[in-house]
Amino acid sequence: MNNRSSLFTRAAALLLVLFLYAPLIIVIKNSFNEAPFGLEWKGFTLKWYVKLWNDDLARSALKNSALLAIVSTTVSTILGTLLALGWSRASARWSKWISGLLYIPVCVPDIVMGVSLLLFYSMVRQWLGIFQLGLLTMILAHVTFQLPFVALVVRARLTGTDPAIVEAAEDLGANPWQRFLYVTFPLAVPGIAAGALLAFTLSLDDFVVSFFTSGPGSTTLPILIYSSIKRGLSPEINALSTLLIAASVIGTVFMALLEGEKLVKNSTPV
Repeated sequence: MNNRSSLFTRAAALLLVLFLYAPLIIVIKNSFNEAPFGLEWKGFTLKWYVKLWNDDLARSALKNSALLAIVSTTVSTILGTLLALGWSRASARWSKWISGLLYIPVCVPDIVMGVSLLLFYSMVRQWLGIFQLGLLTMILAHVTFQLPFVALVVRARLTGTDPAIVEAAEDLGANPWQRFLYVTFPLAVPGIAAGALLAFTLSLDDFVVSFFTSGPGSTTLPILIYSSIKRGLSPEINALSTLLIAASVIGTVFMALLEGEKLVKNSTPV
């Protein structure tokens, strides 16, 4: 009975993995397929990637996505780290309130956040004449949903560190700035890097919030894929989707490696 149960569990897990990854595998395979349409394999080729690179609209979307991801990740990482530092030093009562407020943007559906930001920008634009839809509004929107993730990851890192280390630095005469620069910040670096990679991946893959807050000339790769699919699926879209998958996988792997390094350090006896 145990062997049958184990075999059934493994088979179910394998089917679940295939169900999750089969669509991605098909997209990746078709991006290297000589055949422009259909699932029939007609040989390996890179011409769809070359054609994609020569597409001015795709290059513009790539530039916008990279700029959006880099700027929003930088801002959200700085603000999220500062928020996590303050959060780690807050009292239990305030910590509970901060935790609840940060989890709201994480749990709110993307379409609700996108519509809310669009209405907010429209209201501010009507009153003050600013926030025309474009890359600036997209950057602010991405910072809005990236910041809670960064703060949660960095705060988890700070919570896992031994407070006796900071206390020892204080006993040795280090001022608050020295304690932060030479003790707290180095200990938090793995969490900061993991939070930044997570924010970068979220920004690169986001479609819903970007769609509602974008303007003329601010098309990103996910928006380009959506608009291109409405005209019919093309091999260039498979190539573009494969590049996005690769970027997401790389960011996820790096984040997992950093988290694994953090767990190893926390479990290593002093």
